[in-house]
Amino acid sequence: MRLVLLRHAATAGNEEHRYVGMRTDEPLSRRGVEQCARFGTCTDVDKVYVSPMLRARQTAELCFPRARILPVPGLEEFDFGDFEGRTPDQMEHDAAYRTWVDGNCEGQCPGGESLKDFVRRTKDALFGLLRAANKRGEERVVVVAHGGTIMAALDGFYNKHVGNCEGYEGTVRFEGDIAILCDDFVIRG
Repeated sequence: MRLVLLRHAATAGNEEHRYVGMRTDEPLSRRGVEQCARFGTCTDVDKVYVSPMLRARQTAELCFPRARILPVPGLEEFDFGDFEGRTPDQMEHDAAYRTWVDGNCEGQCPGGESLKDFVRRTKDALFGLLRAANKRGEERVVVVAHGGTIMAALDGFYNKHVGNCEGYEGTVRFEGDIAILCDDFVIRG
């Protein structure tokens, strides 16, 4: 099976370098719509699985205009809790933020989730989707989600960063009911 993981196009919060997680359901910015136009339209995709967030749905609708859009709970971005909507500069003297950053952003955000919980949520949603798609005989699965979701799915939260309207494509193989991401994932966008 081929898997395409595409990050949504830009939002105002992305452009302002804000923590835009699962609590901020903002639309694409003008720049985001332009990114989708540059990405192009894929008319040979019949379904796209998306994060339920508006920015992911809009990206899917623009890039895959003939596809059925199927929201998948669990693929939402990280829950930044009290840090949501704020920039790093705004929080440079915030003790809770400094503690989280100094802990490699692995601890729980106040009022939000921990990296461990986020990765588990993301992988449960994605691998459940992949198992179901495999049972239906789908040969290609397209997912439009978030940068953090993609990094969590690819086991490299900090070393698999993708820009807006970029992503990865690679192979998923199955051993029984277990989905295994192969090491051939390459940048796409």
